Amino acid sequence: MTRTNSEARRAITTTAMLAFALIAVAGCKNTPAGKAATTPPAMLVGPENIAVVKGEQLRSGPAISGTLQPEEQANVRAEVGGTILQTYAEAGQHVSRGQTLARIDDATLQEAVLSAQAAATTAQNTVDLDKRQVDRNTALLKAGAIADRDLEMSQNQLSAAQAQLANAKSMLANANKQLSKATVVAPFSGIVSARQVSAGDVLQPGGALYVIVNPATMRLEASVPADQLSAVHLGAPVDFTVNGYPNRAFTGHITNINPVADPATRQVRIIVSLPNENNALVGGLFADGHVASEVRRAPVVPTAAVDETGLKPFVMLIKNGLVTKAEVELGIRDAATETVEIKSGVQPGDTILLGAARGISEKTPVKVSAIAADTERKP
Repeated sequence: MTRTNSEARRAITTTAMLAFALIAVAGCKNTPAGKAATTPPAMLVGPENIAVVKGEQLRSGPAISGTLQPEEQANVRAEVGGTILQTYAEAGQHVSRGQTLARIDDATLQEAVLSAQAAATTAQNTVDLDKRQVDRNTALLKAGAIADRDLEMSQNQLSAAQAQLANAKSMLANANKQLSKATVVAPFSGIVSARQVSAGDVLQPGGALYVIVNPATMRLEASVPADQLSAVHLGAPVDFTVNGYPNRAFTGHITNINPVADPATRQVRIIVSLPNENNALVGGLFADGHVASEVRRAPVVPTAAVDETGLKPFVMLIKNGLVTKAEVELGIRDAATETVEIKSGVQPGDTILLGAARGISEKTPVKVSAIAADTERKP
């Protein structure tokens, strides 16, 4: 049977298409893309899983903690009993040294002052009379009108009157002093921390009135183990973090070291003074820090980047796009910044892995995300 021209053309077209398909398949098998499919893909590492080794200052020393308190604080109490007539300061108010805080009913005290004044006046008059009598008797004795005994008696009376006058003056001074205590004043300049009385309250001597604090300087009492006492000395800086002030660091200095260790804990009490600029800190907050007994600049990495479970500590770093294990020698640790000194094994500028990325196997290709790369370039 003879084929038509159209049927012949369709047969040729079909044969050509099959040939091209076979050539395409063969070409795909030999292309570089086919080879790349067998290479493991690069793992993407985010900014939270890397850190760059940097040269920074480290401070190492004994850790301490405690509660901050104003270094200057006074509990103002009543020195005389009576009814509170009026208060002049409220909690949170700034007061100056000598400023009136409250007044106590002083009617009874004023009566005591008046009585003491009268007694002092009477005693003074008696002294004046006895003195004139002594002067007269002295003149009469010279004239031979009286005996020596009469002059001596008048002199003894004058001495007794002078003693009574001295006693009366002392009682008057004491009465005036008691009267002055009815006006309660601030012992120093500071801020009223608490007002513990109101007008109309009746107080006994010693009753609580106010708490005044000077927040310019705070203090922290803490303990240091005896075996770390060699790292503590007067004037040593102490770095703090304070509860309620996140991402802020404070620095104080040791001002006192107790010369006797606690017999129960074998720890030594120290006092740290902390300047309180702009009254930013308040008393009663918990502070945590460490004595910066050793300070130096060195390459550091986060302590979380170092694996210390084996015989030698190591870090996982990125070198030439591949994960590499590097054994390191550690130095001092900075508890405040949670960093550790690297004496050898890595160099400043090396990129190391953190967190879950530390579990990536060696020789695995990795790629730092664009965000991470930007983070690395920032100073």
